[in-house]
Amino acid sequence: MSVAFTLGLKDVIPLMQSFKEILIFSLLILNIVTLKYRPRLHLIDYAIIAYFVYMLAYAILPIGEQSFSERLVALKSNSFYIVVYFTARLMDIHKIYVSKYFNFIILLTIGVGIVLVGELIVGRQLQNFTGFADYSYYFFNFEPGGNFGLNWTFESDGGTPRFASIFTSPLEHAAATLLALSVILSLYTTDENKVTINSVGLAAIGATVLSIIFAISRAPLISYFLIIYVYALITKRKFITNTIHVVAGLIAVYFIYLFAQFEQNHNGLLEVAMNTIDFSDPSSVGHVVEWVEGILAMIEHPLGLGLGSSGRVAGSLGENVGGENQFIIIGVQTGIIALFLYLSIYVMFIKTGLKWVNKLKGKERKIIMAVLLLKISFLIPLMTSEVESSSYISYMNWFLSGLMITVIMQSKTNQILPANDH
Repeated sequence: MSVAFTLGLKDVIPLMQSFKEILIFSLLILNIVTLKYRPRLHLIDYAIIAYFVYMLAYAILPIGEQSFSERLVALKSNSFYIVVYFTARLMDIHKIYVSKYFNFIILLTIGVGIVLVGELIVGRQLQNFTGFADYSYYFFNFEPGGNFGLNWTFESDGGTPRFASIFTSPLEHAAATLLALSVILSLYTTDENKVTINSVGLAAIGATVLSIIFAISRAPLISYFLIIYVYALITKRKFITNTIHVVAGLIAVYFIYLFAQFEQNHNGLLEVAMNTIDFSDPSSVGHVVEWVEGILAMIEHPLGLGLGSSGRVAGSLGENVGGENQFIIIGVQTGIIALFLYLSIYVMFIKTGLKWVNKLKGKERKIIMAVLLLKISFLIPLMTSEVESSSYISYMNWFLSGLMITVIMQSKTNQILPANDH
């Protein structure tokens, strides 16, 4: 879309922006029309419906200072992924070719890695060549900044460039890497917990390593290793878990030694580590300031300030309160009830995934493992960014989540009830 904007096609861009929503709505309607049986709902389904209805009430009622149109835009940003979830939830799992679609994600991951290598060779981000800064300013009111003419998220402390490959930001790039790693591990793991990976899979893993390194995002980097650790626990790979324990212990000892030398050395790795731990670097300070502001707002207004008062939409309006945390963004806008529902849904997905991942076989197990790894890996990034604002990450996350619950409900009942049974 930024390229289209550069080519002078700005009038076409709104249609391009809305195309994905139109596609999802069309698929949802098609799934409803072609339903042969009435699906039994899971507890998670009821919780998600309650969350959506609650959000919808905040959009319809005159709550907050935002206009009705602004509240609708915020509603889409905060809860359209629920439409994605139920689109997948109403699909016939027997017609879903999981391996094929997982391979599409793997091929995309390799493509992302190839673009990243090109960026590293040139020494500049792809977004510098696509008119991304002008596009973001025109449509979202995000002014360019930083040393690379994009915005501050494209550089780390000291001005080191961060790369986003084909994504809109290094944060989205890093989060997409977590999705890719979860899918790779799930696809190439057999029911007997053996790994049968081919050259394409190895190339994809290499691409994820490059991506997680050069996106330079600390929360996703920690989550990257968390995925590997949780995967080792699920598949009972004691060598991997023991190795991680030993490496973590050695790293802890090494950092203790570095901290003991802090008075003599304030540069390099030590400075980065200290600034990260004591939240003194600009990025960490920004997180803390936004967290505190958001928490204070929730204390003063436990039912929320209204949709559009925090997060990406509020940022584009220049009226943001709190942020830098998905949970706080929800709490500031729609209060502690909505926050409780969102947290409950998230915890239920993890508990349900842990319960079923070793009970099912074949593609059903692959779906559950991918969702479980993905949900756990997003826990840390959710605390430092608005993950749901990324269409690719959010849509894939909730689409796979919908398939997971479909798999579980069909396994529990063997066959969903005929619609005329009620």
